[in-house]
This record gives sequence, C-alpha cells and structure tokens, in this order.
Amino acid sequence: MGTAKIFGIVLFLAIIALTMYVTYLASKKNRSTEDFYAAGRTLTGWQNGLAIAGDYLSAASFLGIAGLVALNGYDGFMYAVGWLMGYVVVLYIVAEPLRNSGKFTLADALAYRLKPTPVRTTTAFVTMVVTMFYMLAQMVGAGVIIQLLVGIPYEASVLIIGVLMIVYVLFGGMLATSWVQIIKAVLLMFATIALILILFFMFKFNPSNLFGAVIEKNGADFLTPGKLYKNPIDLISLGIALILGTAGLPHLLIRFYTVPTAQEARKSVIWGMILIGIFYILIAFVGFGASVLVGPDEIRAADKGGNMAAPLLAQYLGGGPGTIGGEIFKAAIAAVSFATIVAVVAGLVITAAGAFAHDIYTNVFKRGVADPKKQFTIARRAALVIGGLSIVIGILGKGQNVAYLVALAFAIAASANLPVIIFSMYWKRFNTAGAVSGMLVGTISAVSLVMLGPSVMGENAVFPLANPGIISVPLGFLTSVIVSLLTKPEPIDGRYEELDVKANTGLGAET
Repeated sequence: MGTAKIFGIVLFLAIIALTMYVTYLASKKNRSTEDFYAAGRTLTGWQNGLAIAGDYLSAASFLGIAGLVALNGYDGFMYAVGWLMGYVVVLYIVAEPLRNSGKFTLADALAYRLKPTPVRTTTAFVTMVVTMFYMLAQMVGAGVIIQLLVGIPYEASVLIIGVLMIVYVLFGGMLATSWVQIIKAVLLMFATIALILILFFMFKFNPSNLFGAVIEKNGADFLTPGKLYKNPIDLISLGIALILGTAGLPHLLIRFYTVPTAQEARKSVIWGMILIGIFYILIAFVGFGASVLVGPDEIRAADKGGNMAAPLLAQYLGGGPGTIGGEIFKAAIAAVSFATIVAVVAGLVITAAGAFAHDIYTNVFKRGVADPKKQFTIARRAALVIGGLSIVIGILGKGQNVAYLVALAFAIAASANLPVIIFSMYWKRFNTAGAVSGMLVGTISAVSLVMLGPSVMGENAVFPLANPGIISVPLGFLTSVIVSLLTKPEPIDGRYEELDVKANTGLGAET
C-alpha cells in the first residue's frame, strides 16, 4: 500500500474520530425533543451560519460546480450564482418570520393559522419527497465519488456513510449534526483556499494570467454564455428553481429553529451568505484552473460529469499523477468530499425524522397530546428507519443520473413549499384548501415534468426543458391563489393577526 493511500485512510479515520467525539459530547445534552430537533436553541448566529454553509455546500457544490465550470466555463458558474442568490430570498422573506412562528419543523409555521391535520400531513409528505430525492442524489453521488477517489466499492461507500449519519443523528441529534456541519464547512473552506493559493501562485497571483490561459486553451467563447445552456428559457427555468427552491428546502429552513432569537436567525443567514458567496467565487477559480492545467479531456475521462475536476487539479498542483505530493493532495480532497457528503445527509435524515415523528405521529395521530419521552423515542426510531431506508435506496439507485434528482428537489421546494410559506405569512385570505392544493399541484407538476423531460427521457423527451421551474413554480403559486379565492376563508378567530404579530416581533415564539 502506497504512502498516499495510507495518508488518505488516516485522514478518513481522523475525520470520523473527530465527528464521533463531537457526537459523544452532544449525546450528553440530547435529552428532549427540543434538543433532538433544534439543538436546544443554543447555537449562536455565527455558529448556525457555519452550519448552514455546511448544510448547503454539498458534494454537488464542491465537486459538481468545479466540474461544470471546468467543462462549460461561464455557464457552469451561473449554476453557482443561482444557489447563492437564493439566500437573498431567505434573508428578506423567510428566515425571521419562519423562526418566530414555528417550533421544530416547517409544518409548525404553516399549520399555525390553518387546519393543522391536512396541512401537517401534506407538508410532511412534501418534506419527505424533497428529502428523499435530495438524499438519493447525495448517496448515489457519494458511492460513485468515493469509489473513484479511494477505491472503496460503491455499496460499501453507501453503507459507511449511512451508518455514520445514523450514529450522528440517533445519539447526537441536531446539536451533533450542526457541529458536524460546522467542522465540514471549515474543512471545505480550508481545502478550497489551499487549492486557490497554490493555483494563484502558479499564475503569479494575477487572475488575468489565469483567464488569459483559459482563453488560450479553450477559446474566448468559454467565458461567454451559451456553451451549456443553449436555450435561454432553460437557463431561466433553472434559475427560478435554484433561487426560489433554496427558500423552500426543509432541511435548510429548520436550521433557523436552532438559534435563541430572531436576531440570531438573521445573523446566521448573513454569515451563511458570506461563507457561501466566498466559496462559490473560489470554486469557480478551481474550475477554471482545472480546465487549463488538467484539461477537459482528462476530466471527462475520469468522470463524464466532470465531478473529478477538483481532485484532479489537486493531484496536478501537488506534483502530478504518480507523485507522492500529487496523490496525497488528491487524498486530502477525497477526505473533505467524504465529510461533505456525511454532513449533508445527516441534516436530511433529521429533517425527515422530524416530519414523521413531530408532524405525523405527535400532531396528527396524537392530536398534539403525546408524552415528551415517547415523542423523543419515536423521533429516534424514525431517524433509524429513515437512515436505513436511505442506505437501501442509495444502493438500489446505483447508476442513476443524480443531476435531475438535485434539480427535482429544488423544483419541488420552489413549487410546493415556497408559495405556501409566503401566503401563510403574508396573505390573510389564504386558507387550508389553497395550501394543500398548492403543495400537491406543485409537487406533482415538478415530478411529472422532470420525468417527461430530457434528464430522464433523453432525445425522446415530451417536455423540452431539463428543469421544470418555469412551469411548476407558477402553477404552485396560481393554484394556491385560485383555490383560496374559490373556497371559504378560514374562520375569523384572530389567528392570522396573532401570527402576524408573532412572525414580525417574536412575541410568543416557540409556544
């Protein structure tokens, strides 16, 4: 076994040991449902901001964006812009009112002034759908990437990640999950900055030299639109889904329940935006560097989707293939990728567990009257079952196209969740029928259009666009509005006024 391989294994074991120690410390404080779902509301704004960055910057961001930029130039970077701009919507529209009006899950806020049983049931269903598609993409991507980078068989990679995330969630709850995400965010930023510093050193710390080399290698068109998204409507549709979908992803929204005040919630969004913004700017340079130094042909030879661009650049910067420095640097990037995937999947598991245990079991089956200890037990059992299910679907999903799964998760979040979040907070005439129908139509239209589109059907596609956002998002909004206007309004009981005060002032929050 070579030095580089041993170094890679040591790094993997070190990351596992560190995160397991964090889980052990968190398990001592994980005694109630509030601890399990919301980390006891003990995180500060900057801590939650780091955790948000850790949750949001998945393997798709680290490996996928670098590959998209390396192979497609300007258009690849536009994918990152869409994800970053989504946090503007979160900051100004969603973060503070959602934190003030909810307790543990997205359904808490939506059901406050609407009929709780149908709203909680539908919201939990949509949360499960979004979470499972997103989780399947992460698990399939994890198996493929770790297999390529380290040589561990696909099934073993999925099993290892699944077992680790179950341990994090089952014993440490949201507190352990949050700190695993914080550790991952720090590792990811450190690895990216290290790549950039060495890359810039080669180009005398002058970006113009890098872009000049990009043009010389790939032509001037590489830095202009049109290489990846030849149809402008497709790019607009993707942008709608990415920007609006961010504000509807359940596993990101529940992070705002982990802070003690609305002010800390706003701070956490700002910290998250700063870190995510810096990362996406840096990862674009990683992609451009890989396009010059590694080359598109070699990147495609390793993985046709371009996911190996960052590791191959690390290998080149460390000395090249076969050198100790190159293989060690590549192994370090592999270890960071591993931490990235585990952290994101742990957040997804706790989100899905909360949707079942808190929304379905406690508030639908038990009508909100359940023993706290029993709730805690059900939550942990749900996490165990969902974690086991994610391992199974990850193994069964081998060979699936992960790109459309991620796009589908964002499209559903934008089409089903965001309209209901906005209308429940800001529109008095909005009612239960509008909420339920909007979520169902948004979900069904997004799933159907993706399944009929080129991501699944290829050249035989019935729907011409890869992302359905331009159709499914307006459908979700319009359905919510039309059905609300055609059906009876909610009873005049002052619940909207209570929610309005609570959402904007924080008075009575968490009760």
